[in-house]
Amino acid sequence: MSAQGDTGTDAGTQAGTPKVRAVVGLLVAFELISGFLQGAAVPLVPEIRDWQGISTGQAQWFTSVQYLAAAISVPAFGRLGDLYGHRRMIRVALGAIAAGTVLVALAPNLAVLLLGRALMGPLAALLPLEIGLVRDRLSVDGGRRAVGMLVGALTLGTVLGHGLVGPVLSLLGDLRATLIVLAVFAVGCLVLSFTAIPESRTRGHGRMDWSGAALLALALVILLGTVSRGAAWGWASAPTLGGLLLAAVLLAVWIKVQLVRPHALVDVRAVGRRQSAPYYASGFVLGAVMLGGQSVAVSFMAESPAVAGYGFDLAPWQISLYGVIPNIMAFVGSALCATLAARIGYRRLLLVAFGLLTVGYFTLLGVHSGLAPFAVANALVGVGCGLALGGLPTVIVEGSAADRTASATAVYNNLKTLGGSVGGAVFAVALGSFVLGGTDTPSLTAYLAIWIGGGVACALAVLVQLGLVGKQSGTRTSAVPAPAGSVSDGPG
Repeated sequence: MSAQGDTGTDAGTQAGTPKVRAVVGLLVAFELISGFLQGAAVPLVPEIRDWQGISTGQAQWFTSVQYLAAAISVPAFGRLGDLYGHRRMIRVALGAIAAGTVLVALAPNLAVLLLGRALMGPLAALLPLEIGLVRDRLSVDGGRRAVGMLVGALTLGTVLGHGLVGPVLSLLGDLRATLIVLAVFAVGCLVLSFTAIPESRTRGHGRMDWSGAALLALALVILLGTVSRGAAWGWASAPTLGGLLLAAVLLAVWIKVQLVRPHALVDVRAVGRRQSAPYYASGFVLGAVMLGGQSVAVSFMAESPAVAGYGFDLAPWQISLYGVIPNIMAFVGSALCATLAARIGYRRLLLVAFGLLTVGYFTLLGVHSGLAPFAVANALVGVGCGLALGGLPTVIVEGSAADRTASATAVYNNLKTLGGSVGGAVFAVALGSFVLGGTDTPSLTAYLAIWIGGGVACALAVLVQLGLVGKQSGTRTSAVPAPAGSVSDGPG
């Protein structure tokens, strides 16, 4: 494969705009299945543990190994898509995912099982590649609507995967049969990718920075691996502190290398620009409160007031019922993102999103004793997450160079995942540090600290974005058209 410069329109594009738009439906189907595969993983962990005859700690690697593989594959797939074609790399990603699901379903031992899960890491690379494709093939407005649909499909798929894999397992009565069903979905997506999807026309210049990708992968694996094992090792232990220090040194070296390399894996200067850095930072905050805090509300609802002095003592099915509310509201928020942004603009939409997150988290401080208001506050958090999920990729992509679309989205995705890992670690420390006397049960103070921390982080994201929007509005002295592909402060 060789990278090429920008190419002209092809015949299929000139006469096929409706066809190209219809293809978005296939990409939406891919994201729906991607979300389903990711959402189905967590509920299956106990069954995987019993199936393989392993410990609970070992079973956690069923999900952790995919996150580690995603940290490696997302930036690499994003850059390769910009260089050699987004459709081509979507097919490669789907091929790896399909092979991974088949290995997981047929795994004779834990090693093969984990290898299969690692091959599923490119699930997280699909969205950046799809965003790069729709930005290249659709108009600005069409691309924005498509991004909202893709994010909404991913969110809905996650909800469906989490909620339906249990009933499917009960219906089939066999874990391996359930895993085979998931593999059939993945293989079906691979087959569909060879039908009507057009290739992107814009190509990045240069070549793939393989050494930069390897260095970043090593740094992220050490960082995420250390964070995921921090609670077990002890946060003040030598392995944890040594791992975090080594990861920091490697990341510093990687940034220095990227700044001087002509064809870098990541345009670090673009990421650090005043106009874009606040949105990348907001992606980190979103990951911390959304991914890192997934289990906090569930744990709180499960506690008994008679024992812990808080909680609602809900049965598992009741926890599933109330726990899915923020996920459903996130889907609603992401689905409405493009419509709302057409009225108020994407930057103001993100202010609303993180404002809702701030209000939701601080509201939890005062309503945690009642189930109904507790659910409403979590619904606000869900809507904020959905709007942010739909808005952040659009702002970041439209602020990036046309030949760096997938790479820019990949950096955002990695920062969001990193935020989830760091947030989960911080929340775990809080739940383990503030406990009821003589037990390992978290005290109410632990949950209050987590909600305060989440609210403060989201409020800081609002302030940073507000300062940027205000500064841009203040410097606009004439009606000069914005550069092509940029996100204006006005409607749309």
